[in-house]
Amino acid sequence: MEQSGTSTRLAGAVHGLTSELVSALRSGGPFRLAGSVMGGDGAEAADGLALAAVRVVGADAALPSVLRRTPPAPDDLAVFSRAVKAYPPPADASPTSAWSHWAMRRTLLRLDASLDGAPGHEAEPRTVWLDDVPWQTLTHQLAVLAPLAVPAGDCGVTRVARSRPVDIARGFVRAVRRRDWLQAAGAGRWLVLLDEVPETLGLETGLEVVAQMGGDDPRVALQVRAAQLMRTGARV
Repeated sequence: MEQSGTSTRLAGAVHGLTSELVSALRSGGPFRLAGSVMGGDGAEAADGLALAAVRVVGADAALPSVLRRTPPAPDDLAVFSRAVKAYPPPADASPTSAWSHWAMRRTLLRLDASLDGAPGHEAEPRTVWLDDVPWQTLTHQLAVLAPLAVPAGDCGVTRVARSRPVDIARGFVRAVRRRDWLQAAGAGRWLVLLDEVPETLGLETGLEVVAQMGGDDPRVALQVRAAQLMRTGARV
């Protein structure tokens, strides 16, 4: 019962944080990560639930700063850094978990100028698990790793994505037809950054459909809004 209660609270914290990110991306208004994970009296949640929520959201917890190309406030950066350090992937972590944590570390390096040239940051994980996978599997895995789809991002996963734009486009269509709005949104976010995406895909319209149909889920809304902003090159 206690574990179930903790899971429910974590899900609520993730939902709340994601909703605030969506609001900031839609409005262009300020987003304060520290304010999202601190109590009303300014005290951090003692049970670490807030940091766990940041870890679940992953690198996208800093997405407004990444898209705005501006450094976050020091306390926001401190919260993000603590989440990175508090939840390292275990030795037997899945590839997506390892890459998700790597994405957070890369984002931290990207946003914290004081870490420029700092030693001890591990090399990126391998991508052999993505080699020659069917397009359906590829789309699913890339949707899970959508936080890696950012402007000027370059890593093994992005290079795999760049090599298979048609397959990801097929996956996007399949996800829409299956009404898997979260997977469609994640695939769409990758597609806006790729060359040689078939013009017949109608990606812009497709993203609008995904936003409308999956709009009650802030995870979908976050991916779609990120895709739309990156597609137009807009700063938020």
